[in-house]
Amino acid sequence: MTIEVTSRGAHVTTTTAEAPAGARLSTLDRWLPLWIGLAMVGGLLLGRFVPVLGDALEAMEVGGISLPIALGLLVMMYPVLAKVRYDRMAAVTGDKRLLVSSLVLNWLVGPALMFALAWIFLPDLPEYRTGLIIVGLARCIAMVVIWNDLACGDREAAAVLVAINSVFQVVMFSLLGYFYLTVLPGWLGLDTAGIDVSIGQIALNVLVFLGIPLAAGFASRAIGERTRGRDWYEERFVPRIGPWALYGLLFTIVLLFALQGEQVSSHPGDVARIALPLLVYFAVMWGVGVAVGKALGLGYPRTTALAFTAAGNNFELAIAVAIATFGATSGEALAGVVGPLIEVPVLVGLVYVSLWVGRRWFGVDPRAAGSPTTTSVDAPRETLP
Repeated sequence: MTIEVTSRGAHVTTTTAEAPAGARLSTLDRWLPLWIGLAMVGGLLLGRFVPVLGDALEAMEVGGISLPIALGLLVMMYPVLAKVRYDRMAAVTGDKRLLVSSLVLNWLVGPALMFALAWIFLPDLPEYRTGLIIVGLARCIAMVVIWNDLACGDREAAAVLVAINSVFQVVMFSLLGYFYLTVLPGWLGLDTAGIDVSIGQIALNVLVFLGIPLAAGFASRAIGERTRGRDWYEERFVPRIGPWALYGLLFTIVLLFALQGEQVSSHPGDVARIALPLLVYFAVMWGVGVAVGKALGLGYPRTTALAFTAAGNNFELAIAVAIATFGATSGEALAGVVGPLIEVPVLVGLVYVSLWVGRRWFGVDPRAAGSPTTTSVDAPRETLP
């Protein structure tokens, strides 16, 4: 047994001297990218060949939110938010460089970049173009906590940044939608469009996908530490709930891809055209986030949180708005559903790139400064050489 002391606490690992890192991991841990890929393919096949499943998922929607997908997201996010040490949040909120750079990237750079890419790559396809602009306006408040945790980013920083995004989303989504779909195209002499979405709909989305798991995570830590102590909470409780983050992620991916499997397989050419600007968008936003964090001297953990919160998007909100405004079979809705098809594999890949960047650009081994427990959520910290 070895004990590593890191910035997040004691990391206890039972090994033999000659055992390679991969041998200490479960099958789920060692082959995480494969399972995510299989979940995507399995979901697409289910949606294509078992269309009744998609109908069933749509029938279980409340306020534009599919209850099974919401359940998967809640299961996915709860373990990560339960790991957050909320007593450290004040140190994050005092970091003005992090907060200001996140606001600029998310609410100035991100929407403007997606607007530009949509017009550059889809000038002749107004429905898909509008759908992409809506995706760019929906800043990530859910799945980003998983990508950040897999890349050994700062959990407390990620929690603060997604909370800030949630507040700005309620206030700014409709205003920016009007600006980028109606005002700015008019100034530039381009075609105009519009969206019809209420603040209440956006607030409901934020409440479900962030408020519930955040409250549950905070309550778990507060009650657990008060009744059993921090050592028990960190060394016993967290390792038990940790793997459920990835179970929830895989479950959610299967459902999301099943819901859109028939649409995607019926329009492969359109999907390819929509995918290209999305690929550029995710790569550029993540890269700019890393460059800004490096330039500001934020360190690897907070730079990673900044980069992933800038690159991710709230596809749940984008899809709900597109369907509610333009209809489930519209081009805008198809553009919205292609978002997670591209975002999931790209950001999984960027998790591994991030770990490499930590070693090469920041001079640290992100795995050595990671979580105090060897749960499934920490898998990539051990799988990379």
